[in-house]
Amino acid sequence: MHKLSRQQLTLLVLLTLVWGINWPIMKLGVTGFPPLTFRGLSMWIGLPVLAAVLVWRRVPFRIERAHWRELAVLTVFNMLVWHTLAILAIQTLSSGRAAILGYTMPVFSAVIGVWWFGQRLSGRAWGGVGAAALGVVLLLWHEMTQLTGKPAGVLMMLVAAAAWAVGTQLMRRTKIPHPTLALSFWMTLFTALWTTALAVIFEREAWAMPTPAVWSAIVYNALGVFAFAQVAWLMMARDLPPIASTLSVMFIPVLGVFSGAWWLGEVLHWQDWAAVALVMVAIASVLLPQRHPPAPPSASPP
Repeated sequence: MHKLSRQQLTLLVLLTLVWGINWPIMKLGVTGFPPLTFRGLSMWIGLPVLAAVLVWRRVPFRIERAHWRELAVLTVFNMLVWHTLAILAIQTLSSGRAAILGYTMPVFSAVIGVWWFGQRLSGRAWGGVGAAALGVVLLLWHEMTQLTGKPAGVLMMLVAAAAWAVGTQLMRRTKIPHPTLALSFWMTLFTALWTTALAVIFEREAWAMPTPAVWSAIVYNALGVFAFAQVAWLMMARDLPPIASTLSVMFIPVLGVFSGAWWLGEVLHWQDWAAVALVMVAIASVLLPQRHPPAPPSASPP
């Protein structure tokens, strides 16, 4: 287990709280309000705050041209696909279900590490992949048998989680010699331009002035998610081994499920409880370190 510093542990706790309760906040924000417009406004409000942090910490904005292509790839997988599909999916899913599906990311990351990067996956980890798959099947089955749900939302969240997993693997291996804060700023800017373009094309006719509740959700996402949580995650994904984010990743979907039930009155079915348990088992099996028996002492020479 990687030993976390006090600062890193504090970041993990804050990240867990901010992202955990953000799921019902997002659900509230996109209820009756165009989702891509919601996402774009959040990013544009958060960007000046993020820029101010770079200026305050004297972090240069410049990224050398030789690294633009890699930065674009990191942006697509870490932010563009994730933030676009997740905000669309949460319209048709409860906030708790979206959180469960979104945070299957560590399991996707483990499988991608095997297939793409040649990492070895233990039998326990493969068991975790199976547990996560069963949890997803339970949620998908419920969505297909209930008139209130749409399987398309499940599919979008799974694609978003898989893309985020690829992005996390790439972020851990990036060779770009620039601070993560600068990378985060440009990734957020490019994603804001993307979501704004989509909003203009597909949502312009539905534009309306946000209500006070929607404005509150937008500001929370701007400051909590894009000016803090997203940056903190990218820093940990780049600087720490996978196990360092275990506590945060394991508890974020739990917070999302139960805060949505408490705040929005979302009804929890037995499939939700079972999916939470299965996904928690899956994530723990992939991320928690295994105990290895001590190596036998080497025989002393005669």
